[in-house]
Amino acid sequence: MWNALPLLRVVALVEAVSYLVLVLVAMPLKYVWGQPLAVKVFGMGHGVLFLLLIWLLVRAHFEAGWSLRRVGLLLLASLVPVWPFLLDRRVRTWVAEPRTK
Repeated sequence: MWNALPLLRVVALVEAVSYLVLVLVAMPLKYVWGQPLAVKVFGMGHGVLFLLLIWLLVRAHFEAGWSLRRVGLLLLASLVPVWPFLLDRRVRTWVAEPRTK
């Protein structure tokens, strides 16, 4: 079976960057300068990346045997803009661990 864990790490970081762009660039463009297009574009991209992240977390739980606590921590981290970057070193070690299932 295809290993989704390396992709999970990449998607988590790209999703975190998209969240920062959405909050720090697109939303000020909309609410300060009246340009809503950036929120539509980056909001859609961020939403797709977030759904992909959730799908990969579910796969990590069932296929790699990651605990619900680990998956929940990464899901919670995706809701706070800087946490995925702070957890990246730990995620790298988790991805390198041998599978438990």
